[in-house]
Amino acid sequence: MSEEFLQFIWKNSLFPRMGLFTTRGEPVEIINPGKLNTDAGPDFFNASIRIGDTLWAGNVEIHLRSSDWLLHGHQNDLSYNNVILHVVLENDKEVFLFNGSPIQTLILPVKPEIRKNYQELMNEKDWPACHRNVGQVDEIFRFIAFDSLLIERIEQKTEGIVRLLAENKNDWSETFHQFLARNFGFKTNALPFEMLARMTPLSVLAKHKNNLFQLEAILFGQSGLLNEQLLGDDYFLKLRDEYSFLAKKHGLKGIDSYLWKFMRLRPANFPTIRIAQFAALIHRSESLLSKLTEEKEVKTILDFFDVKASEYWDTHYRFNQTATKMVKWMGKASRNTIIINTVVPFLFVYGERNNKKELKQRALDLLESLPPESNNIIKRWNELGIVTRNSSDTQALIQLKNEYCDRKKCLHCLLATKIIDR
Repeated sequence: MSEEFLQFIWKNSLFPRMGLFTTRGEPVEIINPGKLNTDAGPDFFNASIRIGDTLWAGNVEIHLRSSDWLLHGHQNDLSYNNVILHVVLENDKEVFLFNGSPIQTLILPVKPEIRKNYQELMNEKDWPACHRNVGQVDEIFRFIAFDSLLIERIEQKTEGIVRLLAENKNDWSETFHQFLARNFGFKTNALPFEMLARMTPLSVLAKHKNNLFQLEAILFGQSGLLNEQLLGDDYFLKLRDEYSFLAKKHGLKGIDSYLWKFMRLRPANFPTIRIAQFAALIHRSESLLSKLTEEKEVKTILDFFDVKASEYWDTHYRFNQTATKMVKWMGKASRNTIIINTVVPFLFVYGERNNKKELKQRALDLLESLPPESNNIIKRWNELGIVTRNSSDTQALIQLKNEYCDRKKCLHCLLATKIIDR
């Protein structure tokens, strides 16, 4: 048993509400348990509790034993002087407020089955810890939990955008350029792609946006992938010559090629292909950020990213290595991923910063319009009977797995509340 578990019991009122008495024998009625405090001070603020004939409004402190009050030094802390109820599992010592007044104490009744259910979750080795029961949680309640998890995930993603925006002195276009580039690298090459964008200002690329070859020369040169010593590949050599000229013209300095990962990637996801597709996107896009903030149709937004690598890449995945001919389009699944991880959080934070609620709502609508994602995390949830209707649901489930299941934060999970109290 932990203090955190007692806080969970109190917060969610998972205890008998009738027949409660203080250790002094006065009847207790919990009207409002208060709001959990995650900072210093009492555990719950603004509780409303009737003790005897008196209605009290104030704070509640939770401890395993009443003597923990002394152990934690609360008797010397003025911020605990307005505690109206001390909730404990064991009353082993009478304690007092800073002003010398005795504290009303309630021994919290904890149902044995709730304690057992919680312990089973804590002892479970597989994920999710609730895998035996989560499929039995009412579907309506699951979707309510999904809404909260989704907002958490979007806000988490927007933190990176806000940091970039500050670094770029509130230049939205440059920030979008860097954030989009990061997500073009997907998970494996996100960092080098972001570094590539940081080292290659959008203003430089804009000057050459009408010339795809020059865009490729700049981006591949900046990536460091033109530093290899290759013979016999005319396209590679032409790109290198062009980059040499443009780098001097614009004072460019690239990144190291060793940063890029090719291992364990499908050839279609090689950074060479993604860089070529990124160049194609810049080549065909005009004021992409403005268009995204104005466009409402999901299909049109998807079409913005319907790009293919240049003709050279039809027969290559890497420089100087020919392959069976295949046009390297950005697949629909990849475009969906770009929208989920780039467009949605960017519209959300753009709407937040510019007081445009319609953009925040459009970001959420976009997720609801896209099909569920398919990955190992979602497959596992599906196996447990969790139905996913769209990308909004799958993003919520990814957040649940990463931030709660992996960290065993069952006491902070809305679904676990139902499972522990079953």
